Amino acid sequence: MSYQVLARKWRPGNFEAVAGQAHVLKSLVNALENQRLHHAYLFTGTRGVGKTTLARILAKCLNCEKGVSSTPCGECSSCTAISEGTFIDLIEVDAASKTKVEDTRDLLENVQYTPSMGRYKVYLIDEVHMLSNHSFNALLKTLEEPPPHVKFLFATTDPQKLPVTILSRCLQLNLKNLNPQIVTDYLVSVLSQEKISYDEAALWQIAHAASGSMRDALTLVDQAISYCQGKINSAGVIDMLGIPNQFQVYEIINAMAKRDVGAALGVIEEISQHTPDYDQILNSLLAKLHRIAVAQVLENGVDNNFGDREQVLELASKISAEDVQLYYQIGLKGREDIRLATDLRSVFEMLVIRMMVFSPTITQQSEQLQEGRPLENEEADAGNSQTAESDNSDSIKKKATAADLNPAKLTHALWLGIIPRLKASGITENVLANTVFNSASTDEINLVLDQTQSAIYSEDQETKIAQVVSEYFGKPLSVNVCISNPDEETSSALRQRLKKERQTELVAQFEGDENVKELVKHFSGSVARESILPLGE
Repeated sequence: MSYQVLARKWRPGNFEAVAGQAHVLKSLVNALENQRLHHAYLFTGTRGVGKTTLARILAKCLNCEKGVSSTPCGECSSCTAISEGTFIDLIEVDAASKTKVEDTRDLLENVQYTPSMGRYKVYLIDEVHMLSNHSFNALLKTLEEPPPHVKFLFATTDPQKLPVTILSRCLQLNLKNLNPQIVTDYLVSVLSQEKISYDEAALWQIAHAASGSMRDALTLVDQAISYCQGKINSAGVIDMLGIPNQFQVYEIINAMAKRDVGAALGVIEEISQHTPDYDQILNSLLAKLHRIAVAQVLENGVDNNFGDREQVLELASKISAEDVQLYYQIGLKGREDIRLATDLRSVFEMLVIRMMVFSPTITQQSEQLQEGRPLENEEADAGNSQTAESDNSDSIKKKATAADLNPAKLTHALWLGIIPRLKASGITENVLANTVFNSASTDEINLVLDQTQSAIYSEDQETKIAQVVSEYFGKPLSVNVCISNPDEETSSALRQRLKKERQTELVAQFEGDENVKELVKHFSGSVARESILPLGE
């Protein structure tokens, strides 16, 4: 006997065997049990969710020799013939190949005749939206007032293409995409009965790849059985599908939580060995960040439909809510970059790096932040320059540390030097960069936030700022933040000013070059000054 694919072998023969779609099953069961049957049903939904299967089960229910009920016997000649596709009173039509009005007229020619074998003559038209407008017009009158022995069952993946006149004559049942939990549970049941060994993690991968279609999931299982030589395992499924291991995606997020750029790039290097779809990886990353964000505001709001609830809750406790939002927004805006790029891996790596080190006010090396080492780059020098201008003091040039700094002796100049060394991130980091020092005591620091940045500030930021400041000074400190017009230059304003000064200097140097002058003169051109920037910016 030839091999029968799983999608056909395990096609449900009654409502009890159907996975999911409880809302549709309830409507059909109640209608059958109460004998309140409509003359035309329209099943809608994406491919592989059970439209044709439910229509055939309904045909069994209507024609079972033991009577109309929601539980056909499955053993009588009618039930058996419908299962085998030989029931003469079940007329199945593929509308994609029968689009002409002549085909529809031929189909309806025998509508008035009573069934040959069964109780009802059932017309099952698949992909009904493919019929022509003339075909729909030919169908209208019969569909509105069919003979009592006729039932119409329509199935379509695109109900919007059906004329309103057809929709108004049908009872519409919308089938949903199946969630991964339902698909995985069904695959476990099928494989257990087939006596095929499997890794549950591999079934989750298949359930995700099926995108809500049970037929696609069973087809992928068939493929996985062959690919993995009889035992379905995660490594084989990942290679077969060309998708990232979900564990690896979580490893990237875990590295992001630790600000470990090297670890994140290492995971991407492992993923790249399997020729992955980086657009799919980004979508998976965004989906997990969404679940983490939900867990942070409502722990009970995270279900286990993806088999990852514990991982989500663990990461939700490691990453700040601000960072999750920042990562998500950067990833969302990076989708277009992925789709337009030629070197997809480089673009994806840049997105991850941008998530980890991006700050609107301060650019600094992740490794220096991680180890708490003082910055020795142009930002630190910029801070020293500002100190000389605002305080005429050389103290900030000494690279002050927590061991020799007393909060009560703070000045604004010293505060500018401390900001880059505070272990803050996300919105908290942005708030700090837009503050100026006001006053301090041995256990309290008072700051002024530039009122132009008040939109990014919330009361819980005081607590977070106090935490990073206390960690820096090595003792508990309280922080008070008021919003006003600062008298001094903030760290953010300082960076912008120095950047503008550097750009002005570069423009002057460029325009003063003899070769540039000659080119401008010869071609009657002009210099696009805004395009002249320091290297790396």
